[in-house]
Amino acid sequence: MKHLTNLKVYYADTDAYGVAWHGTYARWFEIGRTEFCEILGVHLDELQAQNVVFPVINLNISYKIPARLNDEIIIETSIEKMSATVCTFVQTIKNKLTGNVNAVAKVDIVAVDCNGKLYRRIPAEIKEIFEGAYECKD
Repeated sequence: MKHLTNLKVYYADTDAYGVAWHGTYARWFEIGRTEFCEILGVHLDELQAQNVVFPVINLNISYKIPARLNDEIIIETSIEKMSATVCTFVQTIKNKLTGNVNAVAKVDIVAVDCNGKLYRRIPAEIKEIFEGAYECKD
């Protein structure tokens, strides 16, 4: 399953050169993952109330072509792989008009409690939902 999120590049997203600041991409990828989870019925605020949060433990971004002020972009989000303890998302930001790729990311998340203690496994009900959206099951 692939989820698409549409956004516009605003002035606050850019640097002095009128291109998207490199740190903005991490926020955009977070928006894409959050919306992907919500489409699956996994609401992060509800999980937090149940003492489960999903911090990023690895974020690898490859920048291709800069997004610019007023560009309309699409964030593509999908799950690349699953294990008992780690879920890996693959995400791409593209220019909506041209289709050119602005950036690609691989993001690993794990489950911890609200005090930061690592769970031995991603909670079964969440893992089942993520596996249902996982395109390349082993």
